[in-house]
Amino acid sequence: MKITEILNADSVLVEKAALSKKQLLEKLAHLASERTGLDRMLILNALVERERLGTTGIGHGVALPHARLEGLKNIFCAFFKTNETPFESVDNKPVDLLFLLLVPENAGADHLKALAALSRLLRNDKVTEKLRKNDLPKDIYKIILDNDTDE
Repeated sequence: MKITEILNADSVLVEKAALSKKQLLEKLAHLASERTGLDRMLILNALVERERLGTTGIGHGVALPHARLEGLKNIFCAFFKTNETPFESVDNKPVDLLFLLLVPENAGADHLKALAALSRLLRNDKVTEKLRKNDLPKDIYKIILDNDTDE
């Protein structure tokens, strides 16, 4: 699966305000609600429940908050760049690069394929370095587009 099949340029955001993990999840839920038409609290509750199972902060300043949602028709993805935020990551370091992934309840293997594609991109140190150096959403989207592989 290619990331650009699920990520639109208008779902790339940069927020420089200092945020807590809770505020960050709230912002992601608000964005997803605006783009999907689903209730913001439904999305937020799903993200919080997923975090209770174990952190989605995968280390090296990266997090992949994700959840399955009843009523969602298509996979929704957003990219969010922020100042370093404490996120209870596996390496106990703050995060600044996040991909939000919401999938329909019956997404099956597509959920795992999408997570794998996002993870593959963010494991590339050259890509994360470029993402961290750019603050314009259009430039960030182009970096993602240029490095989007379907392996």
